[in-house]
Parts: sequence; structure tokens; C-alpha cells
Amino acid sequence: MMDYQSKLNQEVVSLPKSGIREFFELVNNSSDIISLGVGEPDCPAPWDVREAAIYSLEKGETSYTSNLGLLELRKEISTYVESEADVSYRAEDEIIITVGVSEAFDLALRALVNEGDEVIYHEPCYVSYSPSIVMAKGVPVGIKTTIEDKFELTPEALQSVITAKSKILILNFPTNPTGAVLSRESLEGIAKLAIENDLIVFTDEIYRELYYSEEQADGSIKPLLSIASLPGMKERTIFLHGFSKAFAMTGFRLGFACAPAPITDAMMKIHQYSMLCAPIMSQRAAIEALKGGRKLISPMKQRYHSRRDFMIKAFHEMGLECVVPEGAFYAFPKVSSTGLMGKEFALKFLEQYKVAVVPGEAFGEAGQEYIRCCYAESMEVIKEALDRMKQFIDKLPS
Repeated sequence: MMDYQSKLNQEVVSLPKSGIREFFELVNNSSDIISLGVGEPDCPAPWDVREAAIYSLEKGETSYTSNLGLLELRKEISTYVESEADVSYRAEDEIIITVGVSEAFDLALRALVNEGDEVIYHEPCYVSYSPSIVMAKGVPVGIKTTIEDKFELTPEALQSVITAKSKILILNFPTNPTGAVLSRESLEGIAKLAIENDLIVFTDEIYRELYYSEEQADGSIKPLLSIASLPGMKERTIFLHGFSKAFAMTGFRLGFACAPAPITDAMMKIHQYSMLCAPIMSQRAAIEALKGGRKLISPMKQRYHSRRDFMIKAFHEMGLECVVPEGAFYAFPKVSSTGLMGKEFALKFLEQYKVAVVPGEAFGEAGQEYIRCCYAESMEVIKEALDRMKQFIDKLPS
């Protein structure tokens, strides 16, 4: 019998499976599970967006596009990013369309990392960061953020891990899984360190539209400050974004990266040999989303806001410490006060009460005492899940 383990790439063998996906294999085997786990909107993409994809197929648009993506879409993205993030990118050579923002992230790493380069990121964080760094031959350097600091990355914490081998800093604010954002003061301090230490910054802003703070006098929300817009930062920043969260287009698998032209060109080389281009019908749908789908964002965010407030209040009433998320659609309560760590809590809660939450350790060591709960679900589902959680906690030994 063939020894497959000896044939496999040993770095791949050593990688952990996604803590989210591994956990939800348990969920997929049951039909009566309530889930607060999957991080995607609970509504479909707007009809106009879906119709654009359908019309694209009806017209027979089943061809490849430019490796960089449709120029029309890149122009729309250029306009959108300038209006949302206050930073301007040329559509012709500073924007690349990818198969989800995850591909954009991977391309950026592979375009920049040489073996042994250190890549800094903050934890708890999205599950793919550390494994993606390893697969790009980089050295992951995690910085633990804490509930006491509202999971905000501080310049002081960043300064403490920078070495001569540091090359890249990854930021994800609002953060999955904590919903944390960075204050202007912290962002400016981090930018100063990036410039002083010649770091390239990846800013993953997939949740930037889902930001609940900074309400202005007219009731509108001030756009979240992007590090790319700060003086001296555009030239050393890769702006990562996509259509999954704010536009409810997870299944379209479409993302993009904005970066200086030499970096975009390097990313395109990898993209053209591995993926070639993103699906044309998804690109057509994205054009429609940017032209007309933005009207979906405000009512969606209002629903998330009210669900967030309900969930946080419920956690506090259960005696669970939980920072109020300022963005995204996740809450990250600390459950160790119940006598259980996050993974044990999640497994027992699933087994006894048929509710799925994600163990915090899926997002790094810093999350071991926590669970992640997604509030991109109907209020009815959230209420039922939290009622069961209260029953579960009340029955735990004191």
C-alpha cells in the first residue's frame, strides 16, 4: 500500500485544518442545528445584482476576461474606493480582480514574501492568515490583542515584535472575529512605525461598510478611516476588499486588491498562471452592485446593529464579558468564567442544546477563552439560540 504521508508536502501536512470548517463538519451531519457560526449575510444578493449575472449568461458571456479583470469593473472600484476610503487608484494598473478577497490576500503574500521574511498580524484573527503566511514561506508573527484593550492593536504592541526580518504587517479592521476597529490615534501610530521600519501593510477591509460608530448629526455614519489614506501610506499599502459581506455576494467569489502598479503586476503574474481571471458573470454582477447595490447596505447594517445590541445585552445578563463590536457582524464573548474554555463550551453547547458557535481558538491562541457568535441571522434565530445558551450556562456547575 502506498505511503501517502511520505508523498505529501510536509508543510501542508503540518498545517491545521480550518477551525471553523472542521467544527462545522459536525453541524452538517444534523438537520436540527441552530447556527450562529457561518459568517455570511442572511439575505441574498439584491435582485438587480443577480439579474446582472443572469443577463450576462443570457448574452452568452462565458469567456475569459483580462487577467486584471474587466476594465469597466476596475473603473467602478476606483470610484468606489476613493469615495469610501479616500484613496485613489488607477483602474488601468493599480487594481486587480480576484476570486474572493482570500485569493487577493494569497497573491499579495506570494508576490512579496521571500523565505524567512517575518509577517506580523494581530490575534484573534481570520483563520487563514497564519497558514497562508506559512504556505508563502514566510514566518508568522502574531500579536495578542486583549479584551482589556477592546482587541485593538496598539503601536506599542507592534513595536515590541518588529525585527530586522519584519517585512509585512496585516491589519483587519473591523476584525473577524471580534468586531474591533482602530482609533485614529492607533492607526496613525502604526502608520508611523510602518514608515520608520519600511513595512508593507496589508489592510483587509472586507467589513469596512459594516461599521457602527461615528454617527454624525444627520444620522449618517462617517466612513471608517483607512490606513491607506494616511500620508506616506498609499505607496506601501495593499488595500484588500471584496463583495461578500456588504453586498451579500459570498457565492459570487469576487474580491479585489488595490496597490502600487509594480505590486499589482507581480500579483497578476501569479494570478494568470494559477487562476487566470475571475468569472465574467460575477464581474458583471459586481459592476451592478457598485452602481446600484449600495442601497442594500444601510438597511442591512441597521438590522445588524439592532441584533448586535440585543446579543450583547443578553451576554451581559448571562454574566459573560463581551466587548461591544464596532463593526462586522460577530460578537466574541469570553466564556471561561463558566469554567469551560471556548472549544469545550462550543462542543457541549452543540451536543446538549443543538446550537453551533465557533470556538475562539479557531482564530488563534489568543481566542481560547472565547466563542464567536455571528449575528447575521434573523432575530428569531438569535433569540432562540441565546435562550438555549442561558439554559446551558444556568445548568453548569457553579
